[in-house]
Order: sequence, then structure tokens, then C-alpha cells
Amino acid sequence: MVTRPLLSDDQLSPLAAEVFADIRATRGTDFINNFWRALAHDPETLRATWHRLKVLMAPGALDPLTKEMIYIAVSAANSCAYCCHSHTASAKAKGMSDAMLNELLAVIGMASQTNAIANALQVPVDEVFKE
Repeated sequence: MVTRPLLSDDQLSPLAAEVFADIRATRGTDFINNFWRALAHDPETLRATWHRLKVLMAPGALDPLTKEMIYIAVSAANSCAYCCHSHTASAKAKGMSDAMLNELLAVIGMASQTNAIANALQVPVDEVFKE
């Protein structure tokens, strides 16, 4: 259950409306997802979060699909169902195939398992792995 109601466009502050306009323009769509509608209760946080996300997820040293796949992995590790769904949809829109998703999920599962084992055993880091 949502802890704050999702704001419709006619309920937005001027700043939140400005951010929504930028989201629409940047993404080339009229759709504003529920994450942004929930965050719109705090327009300053909405603006800061959107700006950081827009810059970070743009093409750079990593391509946008790779960034979406990393987002899925971190979202799975943090048990964020919303982000798992939204970033899987975004990754598919950027070209992620079902085979890629299956392999990504297998890597996430394996990493979770080996991380838990290494932590439980308190395995010391090999010197060769340290900078």
C-alpha cells in the first residue's frame, strides 16, 4: 500500500510540473510512472533525483542497456519490486532479450549465493585482488 497518494498532473506544484515536463521531453513520452508521482510530494527531492538519474543513465562509458541491467541487479539485491519491474521494462525497450534477462537473473542468483557464502565464511581478500 502506498504511503502517500500518487499525484495527478493537476495536483502538482509548479516545480513538480516543470520536472514532469522534462521527464516527458527527455523520454519522448507522455507517461509519468508512479515513482515520480509519489516523489512529487517533495518537489526539491523530485528535481534532484530526476536530474541525477537523467545524467547517470545517459550514454557514457557504459551504454544505457548495461546501466539498466545493473539497475535490475541492484534492485533485486535491495528487494525493490517496483524498480525490478520498471528497469526490466526499460531494459527490454533498450534491446534486452529474454535470453539476456535469463542470464542476468542467473548471474544475480549466483552472486547472491557466493556473496552469502563468502560473508558467512569470512574469507579474507587475496592480496592480488587489492590495489
